[in-house]
Amino acid sequence: MKTKPDLGFWKLWNLSFGFFGVQIAYALQSANVSRIFATLGADPHDLSYFWILPPLMGLIVQPIVGTASDKTWCRFGRRLPYLIFGALVAIIVMCLLPNAGSFGLAVSSAIIVGLIALMLLDTSINMAMQPFKMLVGDMVNEKQKGLAYSIQSFLCNAGSIVGYVFPFLLTWIGFQNTAAEGVIPQTVIFSFYIGAAILLICVVYSLAKIKEWPPQTYAEYNGGPATADEGKKSKDNLFTLLVKAPSTFWTVGLVQFFCWFAFLFMWTYTNGTIASTCFDTPSIERIHGINEYDSNHKLIASHNAKYILDADSTLIIKQGKAVAAGFMADSVFYNADMIELVRPNMPTDTLLINGMIATVNGNPKYEFDQPIDLKGGFLVINHNQHLEGVKDIKIVSHLSRMVGPQDILLCDIYTHDPRTGELYLDGVDAAHIQDAQQAEYNSTLELNTESKQYNAAGNWVGILFAVQAIGSVLWAVCLPMFRSRKFSYTLSLLLGAAGFITAGIFTNQYMLFISFVLIGCAWAAMLAWPFTILTNSLKGGNIGAYLGLFNCSICIPQIVAALLGGVILAALSTPGQIAPQYMMMVVAGISLVIGAICVVFIKEHNPSDDNK
Repeated sequence: MKTKPDLGFWKLWNLSFGFFGVQIAYALQSANVSRIFATLGADPHDLSYFWILPPLMGLIVQPIVGTASDKTWCRFGRRLPYLIFGALVAIIVMCLLPNAGSFGLAVSSAIIVGLIALMLLDTSINMAMQPFKMLVGDMVNEKQKGLAYSIQSFLCNAGSIVGYVFPFLLTWIGFQNTAAEGVIPQTVIFSFYIGAAILLICVVYSLAKIKEWPPQTYAEYNGGPATADEGKKSKDNLFTLLVKAPSTFWTVGLVQFFCWFAFLFMWTYTNGTIASTCFDTPSIERIHGINEYDSNHKLIASHNAKYILDADSTLIIKQGKAVAAGFMADSVFYNADMIELVRPNMPTDTLLINGMIATVNGNPKYEFDQPIDLKGGFLVINHNQHLEGVKDIKIVSHLSRMVGPQDILLCDIYTHDPRTGELYLDGVDAAHIQDAQQAEYNSTLELNTESKQYNAAGNWVGILFAVQAIGSVLWAVCLPMFRSRKFSYTLSLLLGAAGFITAGIFTNQYMLFISFVLIGCAWAAMLAWPFTILTNSLKGGNIGAYLGLFNCSICIPQIVAALLGGVILAALSTPGQIAPQYMMMVVAGISLVIGAICVVFIKEHNPSDDNK
């Protein structure tokens, strides 16, 4: 085989520039998926499960793209056709995903729409991302691969910074950072729109600047079939390639497992962690349904749904919140779904609206069955009835007014047109409560995703991830200065582990800059060394297939982490308290320590061995 020629800096730059746009899309997904699904109404213990789809699609798509592109040649090249298709799909889906809560759908339906959009987005991002890794393997010699992957790492992190800070910058400009319940804020929606536009520009630039080698030239420098037709006749399938894979493939993959396991937890739980530890986000009681007990308070049955109605179709639970039946005034019950308190020389205070306790910044102003100080005021009930002279009032829930056996309906409620407010029932299921006086709400404490604090934390996550990317860029410059790749790899992962552990401990939002700079050190090594070490050990016409297969060492650990995330969080949780998402950052740090230990098993390929 001929030795690949040295490429000028700008040729190396052009090979990877499109990564900038692709990474903006990936950054927006990484920083906002948990926020989006939490806003749509997902339980914190279920958040990790929504992260199964991205790596699962990568696990399926990237080996296929890698293998297919090894055998592809058309007028656009062998790798670029997959970039074109993947990027176009990503651009379309980026305009759909943040609008999942804006179609007037029930919570379950909105989450399904979001999941489908997430699946398509990650599939297309994976398809668009893979060609850039392969182009470096195809066209860059071993001497320059470290530089080429460093440029790719720089562009990757630069794109990440842009994607991460978009919501924060848009809030600063004046876009709305809060929205109605279940609706994604404007800052997130328009961040995805702008990211899609930048991705389109980057793809056009890449198509104009990258000229791939034809099959014969490719074979001269990489080995393998000299024509596209010969490539298509190759009998090596994915299983055969795995059997023939060099040991480096497996040892680097082992390190990758623990690294990507840790980072999946970062993407999933950072928002919830800093919302509770640094932003004092208020909690809210999330009601999942009604528990039925016997006289000894032994659980008989759970009737779970975010909407529950009685036999007369009166709401008991609305979107995971208890609906008020009315109020008690001096021991007399009044049925009402709207109450205002008018006090002398004070603004009118709304207590109850549409059967729900009024809120401030998404937080309930009052609690059920708790006395409310009238301060000499009077009540306006249902807009027209005045009640004066009462001393003691308290709001009571519908459930507390139910007596004896009761029939209830479990369902979703949605509207086809939010402008008309016309409601529809979906998935109606009937249940019977033997003794309503023995029934209680099945509820948990959760962070209030509608509050300003939670959404401010969501924007700050973008800033922290941008700090991580800056730290990664700076550390990427230092990595080539180390004599030993394995030493710098190990050191980087240990620094990242310290970052994860402190991220779960620090309670000052600015101290977290230190944590995420350290995490950036691990990220820089994860982007640069695995592909450099692996591609130096690969020869022949199956580089794309091996890189696609190697992506499994990125996807599989994320799938495992997503499946175990809810289980681990539940094991660390205390009943009646908010789920300790900060502990998941500590678990991520421990995982990186294990990854650092596994680096010792890697045996790097020595180019001089090829001449023996």
